Parts: sequence; structure tokens; C-alpha cells
Amino acid sequence: MSVINQPITIKSVTIPNRIGMSPMCQYSASHGLANDWHFVHYATRAVGGAGLIILEAAAVTPEGRITPYDLGLWNDEQITELHKITGFIHQQGAVAGIQLAHAGRKASHDSPANGGKQLSAEEGGWQTVAPSAISFYPEETAPHELDKNEIKTIIEQFKAATVRAKQAGFKIVEIHAAHGYLIHQFLSPLSNKRTDEYGGRFENRIRLVLEITAAVQCVWPADYPLFVRLSATDWTDGGWSLEETVELSRILQQQGVDLIDCSSGGNVAAAQIPVGSGYQVHFSEAIKKAGVPTAAVGLITSLEQITEILEDDKADLVLLGRELLRNPYFALTATFKTEEEISWPVPYLRAK
Repeated sequence: MSVINQPITIKSVTIPNRIGMSPMCQYSASHGLANDWHFVHYATRAVGGAGLIILEAAAVTPEGRITPYDLGLWNDEQITELHKITGFIHQQGAVAGIQLAHAGRKASHDSPANGGKQLSAEEGGWQTVAPSAISFYPEETAPHELDKNEIKTIIEQFKAATVRAKQAGFKIVEIHAAHGYLIHQFLSPLSNKRTDEYGGRFENRIRLVLEITAAVQCVWPADYPLFVRLSATDWTDGGWSLEETVELSRILQQQGVDLIDCSSGGNVAAAQIPVGSGYQVHFSEAIKKAGVPTAAVGLITSLEQITEILEDDKADLVLLGRELLRNPYFALTATFKTEEEISWPVPYLRAK
């Protein structure tokens, strides 16, 4: 059996192959509610052969949305439409996961299609929050610095959203601690200037992600996988580093996290990132060499790339983003001429 077609079992959940869909915001929700767009978008990728479908960042509170158009899991009303999506994904033999998130200082923005600028209160925006009152862009309104009681509230919001994720039928939860959003803001000394137990030295800056992880584990089934997405570097001197990411990954594994979804950047507006084909794979490789299971992401576009990453033990899973936006059936079509093919949906067998 080819390495791409090898199932991977994490706790009680078996992912049928090593190709997954990376969480990508659709900016198409209203009041955090999924709709027909989300159903068709995610269902199509499951039909297209991806073994794991991770839904986009779902905000754990309205104030944690990047834009007014983000998905949410802050109330029970949001469960119903998500349950329809997970049900269909699982009918196709794929596994449904969801990313739980809080945008912190990067919240209250318009959608990228509309320019992505920070929204004022008059434009429907809201006060953002962060570990320190430092804005992402200098011209933006500074976020409110969270006090300890407010931090506790956010931890409880992640916990409550996890309960709803289980009720919505998800089998994997991913905590979003990357891309310059709230948890990443606490991790990086460039955005976290606190002098209490949540700031300063490494052990303090990682405290929030460990407390959120512990809260999530209190309510997430012990036999279901738990992922954490990390930005492996800020791509900026003095920022969050790969060495810190490796150490945090080991600690998270000891705490019961099953896999690190390895991305990078997003916390420094002026960072110079050498974007290119597979440019983030070496982060996944470094963490996996430390003994922690990983998923690789970052402009991975071909069957040959995926095969090389898996055969060279640089990751346990490969999550595709833009390539699956361009071609929802990548997993089917990319393996069409190989000796082994990912299982095709019965209604599509005539196309083989």
C-alpha cells in the first residue's frame, strides 16, 4: 500500500488516508452560523477523497471573530448546521474536525475581499483584546489588555465551545494557537509584554495554551484526538522561535495533545516570510524528529511532494489548503494513474 493510502489511527479515530484539508476561513457566515455554502464547500472535499476535513476557525466568542463573517461555536444555535456537515463528511468515510479560535487583537476586521481593514464601532466593529495593549498595525486602535478574570472567561469559552463541537459531531478538535491570533499573541514576546504569570519567561508565555488545553480535555472525549496548530516562528528576530515551538510541542504531547499542526508567521505585520513551495515543511520535520506527531502545511501542491514528505518521515499527515480550493477532487485525481487509488464514491465510479 502506498504511503498516501495508509490509514492512520489516533486514539479511537481512523483517518482513511494521509491527505487532509487545512482549516481555511470562508468569511461566509452570519452570526457565526454555517449555511449552504459551508455544507457544499466541506462536503465536496469529503467526496473528493480527502481523509480529514478540518473546518475553518470557529470563534469561541463573538469578540473572538476575525470578521463579522466567521463561523462560531459560542451558542447552541450554531450546532445544528454544523451537525449536518459532519454527518455528511462521515458518510463519505472521511473524518470531520474543527478549529476553535479567538482572534485577539486581530479581531474586528472586514473580510479580506473587502480590504480587511479594522472596523470601527460605527462600522459594526468591537473592542479587541490581547495580552498587552499593542496593536497589530500601528495605525489600528490598540486592544484592551486582558486581566486575569477575563483570561479565565476566555478559557471557559474554549471549554464550552468544545462541548458544542462534540454535540455537532466532530471527532477532532484543533486549538488554534497560530497565525498571530490570541494564543499566539501570548506565546510571542513581541506581542506579550506582561509582567504577571502570563508574560515574560517561556514558562509564563505558554501558560494560556496549556490552561486552554487542560480545560478542553475536561470535556472532550478521552478517546478522540486533540490537535494544536502552532506558528513555528514569527520570522522576526526576538520573536517566537522554532526552538520554543519544539519545546512547547513536547510539553503539549505530555499533556495529552495528539498532533501539532505546523504553520508559521502571522504575528508580525512586517515579517519577511520566504513563501514558496513547501516552505513550512521543515518545521513539521523538526517537531516530528523531537518525537511529536505532526501535520505539514504550506503550498504543497503535488502528489510527488506529499509522497516525499510522508516517505521521508517529515510529517504524519499532509494538509492541503489552496490546492483543495482549486481542485476539490485532488485526492481522487492525483492518484488516478497510480497503482493504488484512494477509494472513489460509488456514484463517481464511471469516471475512473
